[in-house]
Amino acid sequence: MTDVWVILAAVLVATASGLMGSFLVLRRLSMVGDAISHTVLLGVISAFLLTKSMGNVEMLLGAAAAGILTVLLIRLLESNGVAGDAAIGVTFTTLFALGVILVSHFAKSVHIDLQHILFGEIAYVPWDRLFWGDVDLGPKAVWTMGGVFLADLAFVLTFFKELRVLSFDPTFARQIGIPVTALHYAYMLFLSLTIVIAFDAVGAILTVSMLVVPPATAHLLFDRLEWVLVGSAGLGAVGGILGYLLASLWDVSISGMMSVVEGALFATAVLFAPRHGVLARRRFGRFSSEQDVHTGRGRDTTYAA
Repeated sequence: MTDVWVILAAVLVATASGLMGSFLVLRRLSMVGDAISHTVLLGVISAFLLTKSMGNVEMLLGAAAAGILTVLLIRLLESNGVAGDAAIGVTFTTLFALGVILVSHFAKSVHIDLQHILFGEIAYVPWDRLFWGDVDLGPKAVWTMGGVFLADLAFVLTFFKELRVLSFDPTFARQIGIPVTALHYAYMLFLSLTIVIAFDAVGAILTVSMLVVPPATAHLLFDRLEWVLVGSAGLGAVGGILGYLLASLWDVSISGMMSVVEGALFATAVLFAPRHGVLARRRFGRFSSEQDVHTGRGRDTTYAA
């Protein structure tokens, strides 16, 4: 049963991250997810310093606040002329470094394990249980990630048309009356909550991997956004299951192997995707060249009759 709980937690992380990450990849904001997954450390330690408690609610609120702060600072820098990648890099490194300093200086006597925060250990998921009175409801991570997945799914289904227009053409979205700013921050709030809950269960590295790699793979395989969303969730789940099985077989890091499997799936798609893969584009290029030869298009005038 332990194996089932670990796999279920990985699948829930993958599906929730895939839903949210698809829009990040589409909008070329993948590194925002990476930034939030690290800057939540500042929120965790800030919540502890303010409340003197390591309770789940305090940590969640602190981490969510740090995620929103990250998004606001990135947007503020961009609106003042800083390039997008530079704004993400400056915000990410500064807030994360500040969190590390606060942990090392003010929380020496408190068990805040930076190694666990970054790399996580999904194998421990079955042992952190949720109780209702004396009733054992199962691993806490499964319940929290299940709740986050349902919330993400409801948000995407409710605002799917608006999110699609916003992702492809923000200017047009604003012209037809979509509240672009409000929708952007609502999306970032759900994204932050997804990252916070996921990273608490499996660590930052696997969270970022599930957030970016399956959506990037799905974008190579599918052209319709609906299928990209479904494919992202499915590919993340496949990577989680295969990664756990291989990690158990070879006795290596579970989170690390899941991330490696996701990377292998992406590499396979890069090569063999039916329309956007390397081999398909080369075949299409050769076909276009042959068509040009037969029709005379693109032919060097030296050889023209």
